[in-house]
Amino acid sequence: MALNKPNKRIVEFHIARLQDKNPEVRLKAINELALLPDGDGLVALQAIFEKEEDPNVKKAAQEAGRKVFLLLKQQGSEATGSGS
Repeated sequence: MALNKPNKRIVEFHIARLQDKNPEVRLKAINELALLPDGDGLVALQAIFEKEEDPNVKKAAQEAGRKVFLLLKQQGSEATGSGS
């Protein structure tokens, strides 16, 4: 089964949006990163969770990070054939 890896340029675009001053833009970027199983995205979500002051953005980053972590874990088990 082929792994569905996200395009790095898309991931980098959303990571850059995490620096926006507008919390709504950061929330949208977090929601997009939650759909992309990428290690760089996971690291960026962790960083935004640790430094974010807006409680809604912080919570969204935590939830998105959990989703990305599980997606990456699932892909890893599918790649090794131990996904049962």
